[in-house]
Amino acid sequence: MRALVVDPDVPGSLRLGTAAEPVPAPHQLVLDVRHISLNRGEVAFAGRRPPGTVHGYDAAGVVVRTAADGSGPAAGTRVAAFGAGAWAQRMAVDTTAVAEVPHQVDLAEAAAVPMAGVTALRTLRSHAILGRRVLITGAAGGVGRYAVQLAAIGGAYVIASVGSAPRAEGLAELGADEVVIGLDGIDRPVDVILDTVGGPQLPAAWDLLAPGGGVQNIGWASDEPAVFEPYSLFSMGPAKTMSTFGDVHEVGPDLATLLGFVAAGRLSPEAAWRGSWEQVAEASRALLDRRIAGKAVLDVTRLA
Repeated sequence: MRALVVDPDVPGSLRLGTAAEPVPAPHQLVLDVRHISLNRGEVAFAGRRPPGTVHGYDAAGVVVRTAADGSGPAAGTRVAAFGAGAWAQRMAVDTTAVAEVPHQVDLAEAAAVPMAGVTALRTLRSHAILGRRVLITGAAGGVGRYAVQLAAIGGAYVIASVGSAPRAEGLAELGADEVVIGLDGIDRPVDVILDTVGGPQLPAAWDLLAPGGGVQNIGWASDEPAVFEPYSLFSMGPAKTMSTFGDVHEVGPDLATLLGFVAAGRLSPEAAWRGSWEQVAEASRALLDRRIAGKAVLDVTRLA
């Protein structure tokens, strides 16, 4: 079958090649993949994986083989999926990591949801955000745009931080109460920070955190380290916390929740770039150069 495989010798370390057909475990179904989506981190670190590896985690398509253990959806069901080896014509994926796509939702849009959407949902759910001030850094990216929308749905006061004025476009319409460049203009403490930037901005964001608040570091778009001054992590009063968040265990129910929001018109998948997977180099470069606000979705084309 055709697949996007790791090749460190080509620009972006990804090329369209061939791979063996997937061999499903008893708890896995086989998906005929129609669309995939790229996450910036996957593209940035593709070259670190072994050559020939089928890359990627986000896909949407139609079930062509049900799981041997009887779990999961029936053959012919349209699903979105999260699992390794997604960027191929067919993938084997755990039945606990798929969700049926409502008939109102286009499969290409569904492909944009899994990794970024579930990350945003689970991270926000780890905090009580109703009525709280929530700062989202890197808000123009894939995770960031989902987080802005979901925080607004959850009743938070949403502050969206971006790296430049053009990247701010559309965030107010998605639910941001404030949109700032970097951290400029934030003059009151915040209760929760979803950090996708890291680097020097992370210590500055920490200084804005109210006692009892928490930072969840879920990305590192910066090319620089974060340096905290001596004693800057100490504060009086209720403990401030900082932690990572990357729980992608059995994401099917949360993926179904997100797709339900999309079907109801409450959540936009923000698929800002669309093209054939033959254009993977172009899409990858646009993501790395931050010329895409949101997600890049590629159509899995068949040979004539």
